Amino acid sequence: MRSPRPFLALTAIGCLSLLAGCGGGGFAGDGQERPSGGGQATVRMLVNITPNLTQAYWDGLVKPFEQANPGIDVKIEAPTGKGVADTLPQQLAAGNAPDVVETLTADETLAKQVLDLTGQPWAKDTPLAEQAKLGGKIYTVGVGVQAQSLVFYNKKAFEKAGIDQPPATLDDFDAVMGKLKAAGWLPLQTGGEFLTGLQLLQLSNPSRAQTLPTWQQDIKAGKVKAGESLLPYLERYRTWIDKGYVDKNALGMKYADAETAFLSGKSAMYVMGSWFTASEAKSKKDFEVGVFPAPVDKGQQYPGPQGATMAAPYMILKSTPQKDAALKLVRWLVTDPAAVKSQLKQDGNFRAGVEREFTPLEKQVQQILDGAPSGVPQGEGYGDATLPKGFNAAWNTEVQGLYVGKSPKEVAEGVDRWLAGRS
Repeated sequence: MRSPRPFLALTAIGCLSLLAGCGGGGFAGDGQERPSGGGQATVRMLVNITPNLTQAYWDGLVKPFEQANPGIDVKIEAPTGKGVADTLPQQLAAGNAPDVVETLTADETLAKQVLDLTGQPWAKDTPLAEQAKLGGKIYTVGVGVQAQSLVFYNKKAFEKAGIDQPPATLDDFDAVMGKLKAAGWLPLQTGGEFLTGLQLLQLSNPSRAQTLPTWQQDIKAGKVKAGESLLPYLERYRTWIDKGYVDKNALGMKYADAETAFLSGKSAMYVMGSWFTASEAKSKKDFEVGVFPAPVDKGQQYPGPQGATMAAPYMILKSTPQKDAALKLVRWLVTDPAAVKSQLKQDGNFRAGVEREFTPLEKQVQQILDGAPSGVPQGEGYGDATLPKGFNAAWNTEVQGLYVGKSPKEVAEGVDRWLAGRS
């Protein structure tokens, strides 16, 4: 694996030494005791459930930890709402919060209820820990890095449409979709649930980061309006709907079904994060999948900054009655060599200093990460570059309004109203 660029390489030195000594999860001599009196400590962990990260996968992941720590039982809990972001507030309000939460990163509100991990020596060497600091403190630790601004494409479709190279600008992207549609393909695969808004954020990251490099901070400071700043991308997206470059009935398609549609050869391009490589590796198809960095506005540097988020982020709630056991579990999840490699492979993620077997598509993603000039926080962001919780969902809802008659300007104003109500 080639050495990643600085925004990914910050963790490399610490990862190698840390991973080498963590062993099978027992952490003998780490000063943490098992439950007194031989009792069983149950650690409840709320996790994200996806086509890659199934309940069975999570149960299997923590089994070696439980075997090495017979005094600790890990209870994997799936979201009861639309996802972890919806479920956790409900559990907190009901006084039934889990001990460990996967998927979310701490913002100013959530940090008040999350354990400060700054004093844990192992925490500072985890991926993006420095970038995700909030007020100089570490509340969230992760397994790896997810590349976000990627466009996966069907090489057979490109060849049949006479496209000899991926587009570098958004204008070229429009032209490519026109050629694909003329050749009989659905140019761009999208869907409902969270997928609609996510893809537009992923596509806009490299361009937006070059014009507004501190976008989240500027929005919080009142210098920039989120919807207004993204209006050009909303206007472009509306033309894609009008021209049939995306399915006008896409909102009725679930995320997993959209993924399957692309892998079945029913569409030519699919904007998604690096975790998609895990699904691609498992699929049976008669075409080769390629990937290129999201295109940028005319005149901008290409490739632009790559959307980057923490892969498999973990937090421990202050309210946990099993603090020592929860700390031991989270440390194991983000430092144990086998646990780390399993999570990276399962969800198509990357970590500096950790070698694992790559698929051909993963190698291409690694090259994109290596070639990115920098990383940019995705959507709500992380650390001090964080928008109010719920922004991603609110943005998604507004973007979906484009499919039911809202104008791009109305969508942008809706986004800004939502943020104004939470400033």
